[in-house]
Amino acid sequence: MIRLGAQLLDADGEIRLLHVIPTTTLPEVTRQWRASVNLVIPAHETGAALDVRVDPEVRASRDVAGEILESAETHSVDAILLTLRGDRRSHNPFVGHTASALLHHATCDVIVVNRLGLIEEKVPRILIPTFTGTPPPKALQIAEEVALRHKGIPIVTLYIAARGREASDLDAPSRSPRGVPLRRRHSLFPAALLGRRRLPELILQEAARERYGLLLIGEEAGPAEGPLLTRRFLEEMFRTAPCPVFAIRG
Repeated sequence: MIRLGAQLLDADGEIRLLHVIPTTTLPEVTRQWRASVNLVIPAHETGAALDVRVDPEVRASRDVAGEILESAETHSVDAILLTLRGDRRSHNPFVGHTASALLHHATCDVIVVNRLGLIEEKVPRILIPTFTGTPPPKALQIAEEVALRHKGIPIVTLYIAARGREASDLDAPSRSPRGVPLRRRHSLFPAALLGRRRLPELILQEAARERYGLLLIGEEAGPAEGPLLTRRFLEEMFRTAPCPVFAIRG
């Protein structure tokens, strides 16, 4: 996670590594607090190897999401980077997944990464799905950063829409604002297939067909009303994605 975060940092940026112990009950909190040295020391070592400042912090609270939000506000962070974890048995979107609460309440950018995103080092190309014809600005910005770190690999924007809504590419730029090759594709489906529950399946179908190295999902208005990056959407995407996935709200 530190290596991934280092790719997104400014030249003078820093990483705050926050570990929240999800209990305040003794002696369990004492045991876990002592064990946290196994996170703090490797964090410092990894940061030193990457020449990036890493500032670890350990807290104890039953409200994990609340502690993350408070720390982010206190330290005026620009983005929160995390993996998707939680209790799938919960039907409340604000309970079970820490990511759900952060996506709804964080005032800064939030980037949720699947496990493949933490181990994949080589990325051949990047896919950004869009339901409006224009990629979400924050997703495009992060895609550019990753592409430049991988020697200018191409970014492909995939416009997913109902048949009969073809978009013209005559005036579409061939490069991103920072000079990364930018390609555009369309995938048109019957309107009946574009319901909220089918979107992860449609996106992953295209990603699997083209064998993309990285899939970036930005928050935008889809065919259905309401936020796109919900707990159900992320679970479906992350569970079966054939490649690393970043979900970005910002």
